[in-house]
Amino acid sequence: MQSFDIDELLTRFRYPLLILLGGLIATGAGVFFIKSGLASPSTKVEVLNNNEGPDVHQDLTVEIAGEVVKPGVYKLSGDSRIEDLLVISGGFSVNADRVWTDKYLNRAAKLTDGQKVYIPSVDKQSDSLSAKTDGGIKVDQAVLGVTGSHPVNINTASLSELDTLPGIGQVYGQNIIEHRPYSTTGELVSKGAIKQSLYEKIKDRITVY
Repeated sequence: MQSFDIDELLTRFRYPLLILLGGLIATGAGVFFIKSGLASPSTKVEVLNNNEGPDVHQDLTVEIAGEVVKPGVYKLSGDSRIEDLLVISGGFSVNADRVWTDKYLNRAAKLTDGQKVYIPSVDKQSDSLSAKTDGGIKVDQAVLGVTGSHPVNINTASLSELDTLPGIGQVYGQNIIEHRPYSTTGELVSKGAIKQSLYEKIKDRITVY
């Protein structure tokens, strides 16, 4: 009688029991699948690799002029610095002003696309100093032919010369001097010497060489 009852129960509930058994099998298979490393971890690793891919330096096109052995336009990798440009251009020529370069040229500065680096000669620097001591602006005007058209060198200008720029008073002028040297005029902002709005007013009137 008891055996008959068990058979009857199995027959009556065979479908729910089969469903339950199938669920247990599926759960066990899922646990084994995850622990064996055959599930999602491989997909996650692939995504991480894709995220690292775009970290590639783009080439820069820059110019170096003045007293170097091979002046011209060069293409360098995106992480290049002024020292790399000096090496590829053959280094300073015999007429380069070594005192000026040692004092104002930051060889460790990173290059930017389209940048121009100018290395002055000893003779040009001497002529510039003579112009400032001998009537200053009159000699400069004779050379340039236009009154006040020459840019102000933010690496060498005195406080009074910086004060002639629009919006640059004694305070900003002193800030500019304290943050020297500059490889580009844009470093006035990045180094915190002046604000961006003020830089926009004077950027066409200044130079670093």
